[in-house]
Amino acid sequence: MATTKQSTKATSARKELHELLELRRSIAEARPKFVRPESWRYVRLHPEWRKPKGLDNKVRKSFKGYPKRVKIGYGGPAKARGYHPSGRVDVLVHNPSQLDELIPETDAVRIGRRVGARKRAEILKRASELGLRVLNPTRLRSIESEK
Repeated sequence: MATTKQSTKATSARKELHELLELRRSIAEARPKFVRPESWRYVRLHPEWRKPKGLDNKVRKSFKGYPKRVKIGYGGPAKARGYHPSGRVDVLVHNPSQLDELIPETDAVRIGRRVGARKRAEILKRASELGLRVLNPTRLRSIESEK
């Protein structure tokens, strides 16, 4: 009896998480593209968002006709933060021993970008043994093809 209650709770929690992830995706599609003020005017200014701080800055003052400012209201649901779109927790891994602590049903592995080819191959092998999903496995293939 207790196990059926637990399983229904788990399925309802998973269903709620997937609904929140879908909501997060729809919010992200509606979110405006935030660009750095005056980046369209000067080549030396990259378009990545920087907070406008000037006294007369039109974006800071939210003038009509200027790009939108980053505000807290554009964020997604707090319960969906930290999750990969697949519904698993995104865990950064740098060596094979870190895989032993992960749960295959709830965690997804992202291999650190500074990990070399040999250790990356070990991580991929160990992850497949444990049944873990690796989010960025393709880098190894390009390294192997060069040899």
